[in-house]
Formats: sequence, C-alpha cells, structure tokens
Amino acid sequence: MTINVEDADDRGPARGARRDSLFLLTVISDPDGRAMGSARVRNLSATGLMADCEKPFSVGDRISTKLRGVGEVTGKITWVKDDRVGVSFDAPIDPKLARRAVAAPQSTLPGYLRPTITLSRK
Repeated sequence: MTINVEDADDRGPARGARRDSLFLLTVISDPDGRAMGSARVRNLSATGLMADCEKPFSVGDRISTKLRGVGEVTGKITWVKDDRVGVSFDAPIDPKLARRAVAAPQSTLPGYLRPTITLSRK
C-alpha cells in the first residue's frame, strides 16, 4: 500500500468516510471472543473507529467489538499511536445507530401501583 503524504496524517492514510465524535465505552475482543481490554470510542464512521485502549495493540490485529445500537462489528487495527488505535471495519455500519438513546426499561408494575409525583403551586 502506498500512502500519499498529502492525504495522510500521523495516524495513517486519509479516510473518506465522515466521522462523528462521540464517547462510547466498549470491550475489544479477539476473533474468538476473548476479551482483550476496554476501549473508549472517540469517533465513529461507517467504515471504522478511533479509540483509546487500556491495553496495547499492533497494526494488523484482528478485533471484534460490540457497539451500542449497532451490535457486533469486526475489523482490523490499521494504525496505533500511544494508547489510540484506528480500526477499519470488515463491513460498513450505520454510525447513527450508536447515537440513538437507550430506552429506559419499562416498569412491570401496573400504572395504578406506580408512584406519582404531584407538583403544587404556591
């Protein structure tokens, strides 16, 4: 692979997919499902992510991770700088799914047994 210096930064080749900044906690696993450490996803696109990792990785490592709202994704570490890594996904995802609000669990109590809050005006 040839990297054009004009199209690259200190993290590797330029990426064409739009990236959204976010803060998402996840666990990175090897392809067999063994946990390899926690990670904080800092940005996410349809084709990859950038994360801060608690354990070191090497370029070329194959990984798997579960992203909230997206599900399990697999990919390859494409760059490493200090505790940050870049991951290129094996298949594109919809990154907007990771931003959807997590639904609060519904109470199993019937409505007439749930506590109510009454606001009074003085």
